[in-house]
Amino acid sequence: MTQAAKEYAVALFILAAEEKKEKLVSDGLRTISQTLRSFPEYLDLLASPNISIQERTAAIDQAFSGSVCEYAVNFLKVLCEKNNVRLIHRCISEYEDLYHANDGITSANVITAVALTKSEKEKLKEKLEKFCGKKVIMHYVVNAAVLGGVIVHIDGKVLDGSLRRRLRDIKEVIDK
Repeated sequence: MTQAAKEYAVALFILAAEEKKEKLVSDGLRTISQTLRSFPEYLDLLASPNISIQERTAAIDQAFSGSVCEYAVNFLKVLCEKNNVRLIHRCISEYEDLYHANDGITSANVITAVALTKSEKEKLKEKLEKFCGKKVIMHYVVNAAVLGGVIVHIDGKVLDGSLRRRLRDIKEVIDK
């Protein structure tokens, strides 16, 4: 299903780019995502085969028309009509990746054993932006299993500077 989400997102991005509305669509999709995450039962309603497609698309219009970009609303309707509405969050993620890549922006998932200070976050961000040559949007997760150090997922790469990794490397050297 990930491939289907990617194909939907690419089609929407191409349309948005042709109309120079990439940001407007991104903002609309973000609003839709936040709404559906806040009210998961609404997504269940939109996916329900017991409710006609006309009723489901009318519900989408009622909830989002006028407050969200028309392209985003119509995109949600297409997913609903094709019985793929449960792909919406994955589609939005794929769209955001395309949108950011087009603007020279990437995101990094940073995993640490303890929360980083503001200064540490700024230094890490600077180094990552220099490393990849793009503006970086940072997402932080604290996970005690890391033990110490930092693990960064960026542009399909994993930069593992964790204590756990160093200990594993030492063990491999000793085992040889």
